[in-house]
Amino acid sequence: MKSKFKIYLIIAFLCCTAFQANAQTSKYKCMLQMSNYMGEGAYIVVSLINPQGKYEKTLYVMGDDKKWYNTLKEWHAFYSKKPTNISGKTGASVTGGDRSMTTFEIEDSKINSGYKLRFETAVEDQKYYANDAEIELKTQALTEKTDGKGYIRYVRLNKI
Repeated sequence: MKSKFKIYLIIAFLCCTAFQANAQTSKYKCMLQMSNYMGEGAYIVVSLINPQGKYEKTLYVMGDDKKWYNTLKEWHAFYSKKPTNISGKTGASVTGGDRSMTTFEIEDSKINSGYKLRFETAVEDQKYYANDAEIELKTQALTEKTDGKGYIRYVRLNKI
């Protein structure tokens, strides 16, 4: 009887721990509108940038052919040092004038703490933008439309 109680207690502890880990993140729907450019689909990476301006985490990659990841130069330098499995965080590249809808999770502790989201873009045989769009992870900034500087026309986030 005591061993069953211990097992139930362990299961309850694990369930509470798992619930707390999930409660510490929020999901965001990201709508990305591309500018009208000519050429191939853009490879785009969405990264979490820490207050010191360094890459911390890859949130999403638009473009699923790994042989082109090196065209996202700054992100690729970070990614190649600590390769992680990003297969669950990838989707198709996005062409000129198209829209893309994605969803990703951001830890609540990163909001209002100096972190940013960086959208890095590359198109085959065209210019590379290390910082096409950047969104400060502040409560108000997360609700505003952010204009891009290159292939991205604008980005809009909505908390789900």
